[in-house]
Amino acid sequence: MPLKQLPKTEMQRRRRALMRMMDKNSIAIIPAAPECVRNRDVHYPYRQDSDFLYLTDFSEPESVAVFVPGRKQGQYILFCRERDEEKETWHGRRAGQEGAVRDYHADDAFPITDIDEILPGLLEGRERVYYTMGKDTQFDSQLMGWINQLRQSVRSGTGVPHEFIDLEYIVHELRLFKSRSEMRLMREAAKITREAHIRAMSSCEPGMYEYEIEAEILHAFRRHDTEPAYPSILGSGENGCILHYTENNSRLRDGQLLLIDAGCEYNGYASDVTRTFPVNGKFNDAQRQLYELVLQAQEAAIARAKPGNHWNDPHQAAVSVLTKGLIKLGLLKGSAVKLIKDQAYRQFYMHRTGHWLGLDVHDVGDYKFDDQWRVLEPGMVMTIEPGLYIPAGSKDAKKQWWDIGIRIEDDVLITKDGNEVLTADIPKTVDEIETLMSA
Repeated sequence: MPLKQLPKTEMQRRRRALMRMMDKNSIAIIPAAPECVRNRDVHYPYRQDSDFLYLTDFSEPESVAVFVPGRKQGQYILFCRERDEEKETWHGRRAGQEGAVRDYHADDAFPITDIDEILPGLLEGRERVYYTMGKDTQFDSQLMGWINQLRQSVRSGTGVPHEFIDLEYIVHELRLFKSRSEMRLMREAAKITREAHIRAMSSCEPGMYEYEIEAEILHAFRRHDTEPAYPSILGSGENGCILHYTENNSRLRDGQLLLIDAGCEYNGYASDVTRTFPVNGKFNDAQRQLYELVLQAQEAAIARAKPGNHWNDPHQAAVSVLTKGLIKLGLLKGSAVKLIKDQAYRQFYMHRTGHWLGLDVHDVGDYKFDDQWRVLEPGMVMTIEPGLYIPAGSKDAKKQWWDIGIRIEDDVLITKDGNEVLTADIPKTVDEIETLMSA
């Protein structure tokens, strides 16, 4: 089934919002992501720069988008590759200049090979340039070359931009708040990711290898024409205590837990989900106690993810539940207040409880303003992902707890009245998991 697309009006709205936030007599420039060589004549699969994609929906390399508020001939200009029958035979179809206007709704389009002749003229007379320095040093140099070219003509009355403003600051604030169209795409990503995790749980048996379960996840993603949003993590036993474990090559053993952190990217938008379950389909007592503690912490954190609360409130709620639970289980000793103040929980829970989610897995947007945690608002999407990790030999941890790594992660949309857990349908209670795996 074809991927759902963003409507034309959505892209036009984004570009209008950007240009409303720009100063008068300014220009914004954003290059496409460069292609990356994997080895010799092989490239990595191409993924467009997320800011470029957000403003253009154009996924070809060797492109530059330019926004010039008030330009009579058109405010949105796209430089891209020309149509070329021979090259398209080898490497695939191109939109060309006609397609850029017809299908991607650029007001004007030019061959990328003509950019040196055309872009200096678009810069001329502009006071400010919105551009993000440092992301693409080669393009940085090219842009400064155009500016210096104009400076050489200043005595003839040529106006030269005198100020650079970071384009990311504006675009990232726009990206933080998801539209209804974006929410629909993220719900689709969540639905496909649900299928992948259920497939993984249903197929898991002792004696298999982590990569065999990863193959089940990839099958679910690819059959819906999606890709992994990030390298999948499949950590069994002690590997589950490595936060970004990606080798995925160990054998699954009876009595171990398997931690799977995997999500798909649907039309550019990421899902990010973690589930942890027993390889043999049945939690033992120690695993169950720790698992239910993490689940309780996640539920407390999700309850705090609502408008008016601060970004850090869900994390504080999770830390409080986890610390009190670790005291009860004998893994921490002392008063909860002092242990939280001293961050003693970090021995077993060393990361934060979430991050923004959108076109990037770790999506853009400020977490603080003036050293104060940001207030949550409708349209923001975040992950909620508490965990506990107890490697063998951990100080003050009895052997029954060793090599247990647990994380439970869901994608949460902040709504006007509270929140919507986009990934709520993916089994995560002990009973749900054991019932599914025994079927």
